[in-house]
Amino acid sequence: MSERTDSGPLDPAPGPDGSPARQPLRRRKAWRPEADTEVATLLCRLAATPWLVGGRQDDLIAAVRRNAPALRSAVARMGWVLIIERDLVRLRKSPPPRPREWATQGPSPAVCSWFFLLMAAAESMLPRISVGHLVTQARAAAAEAGLPVAYDMAERRAILAGLRMLDERGVIERLDGDLDSYLHDEQAPVLLAVHHTRLAYVIVNPGTLDPASDPRAWLEQVQREPDAARRMRRALVDDTCVHTALLDDAEAQWLSQRVRGDDGGPLADAFGLVLERRAEGAAFVVPDDAFRNFRELGPIPFPAPGTIAHAALLLLDYAALGGTRDGGPGPGWRGLAEDQVLAALAGFADNNASGKGGWGAEYAQDPALLAGKVRDLLTGANLARLPPPQPAAGEQASFTWWFAPTAGRWAAEGTAVPKTARSRNTPTRRRTATKNSGPVQVQQGLFSESAADETPEKYLL
Repeated sequence: MSERTDSGPLDPAPGPDGSPARQPLRRRKAWRPEADTEVATLLCRLAATPWLVGGRQDDLIAAVRRNAPALRSAVARMGWVLIIERDLVRLRKSPPPRPREWATQGPSPAVCSWFFLLMAAAESMLPRISVGHLVTQARAAAAEAGLPVAYDMAERRAILAGLRMLDERGVIERLDGDLDSYLHDEQAPVLLAVHHTRLAYVIVNPGTLDPASDPRAWLEQVQREPDAARRMRRALVDDTCVHTALLDDAEAQWLSQRVRGDDGGPLADAFGLVLERRAEGAAFVVPDDAFRNFRELGPIPFPAPGTIAHAALLLLDYAALGGTRDGGPGPGWRGLAEDQVLAALAGFADNNASGKGGWGAEYAQDPALLAGKVRDLLTGANLARLPPPQPAAGEQASFTWWFAPTAGRWAAEGTAVPKTARSRNTPTRRRTATKNSGPVQVQQGLFSESAADETPEKYLL
């Protein structure tokens, strides 16, 4: 990340016969802090956007090529692979730390199915094809796999979303026509270019097992990184934070022994982040001057304007005041039964459903719908957890919402005005082809101050 330059030849000392003796050049290091800054910026950008496509992001591709050794060294510590070609950069990540929660923010199952069907069809296509021909071959692949084909508008929307995902990754490229016109005309005159070599980079972690012979073992392999240290590094870099109470023994040992020293600290420095360590967990914090827009950190900013984000803030405040501490995952967690959550959201809706900047009518009239959206937001941001209920015999299953100690960071902001209020506050970063959370940017500290009541040693040394 620093650059070493030659200082030039020195005046050689005379040899035994009086002639100048040849001596090796002495080198000195010329440190360039801006090189470190550029590497850190590129690492954060690649973590949020693992595809850089030529013709769209040429400046970034050039910067990646310029800093390739330092970038590869940093990502290799997490088991990631950085592919650099003349007109493409692809960061292949290891399995995400919370795949189920991240999947809720991803494309629908129908969109995912058509994405892979279109990709399978494109493999055997010519370099130039029409959109109608590609979709026809994808439907043939669906029939071969035994998947239903409906030929309705919902299916067209899913196909169009899959086409857009392939286009974003540069696997297919629109040469002529409007891709959106396919929604109303399956034979729309849209010419596509297929980049066959990029198809091999779509699957991030294909695994080593045969999915046909043992699908369960294959799925477990591709969904979970086997190395605990790599799991922890990725969670800190690519998720909001790490909660001590949710770690297994190997992960907890890494967090206790290596997060501050030879492993976690240098990794945070490489990404230009700041390590925050508390008894409740740890996080890599994004400095306030490291980004210009929330979207640079990912698709889920929080807090943010809007009905769902405002409802989430109010719910965090409500849980901090009235949530139970008994039976939670660990110190500092607050719990609310699901019926309490629904009642609280219904009350919030009554107070915020009218007037300028009021909540959307569809959420104000349906607390269950609003609760689902708030749940996806908070679990995606790693601020809440809903473990599967374990009812006793004869009892009805009921979820308990457990709010993490980090939720106390924003509990006092629940009175913020929805939709109209904007502040440079904490976003969470999520990325990419798969829905990933990421570092948060804070100003006063990430974890809840209330956790000090239950954990005498708030800071671990």
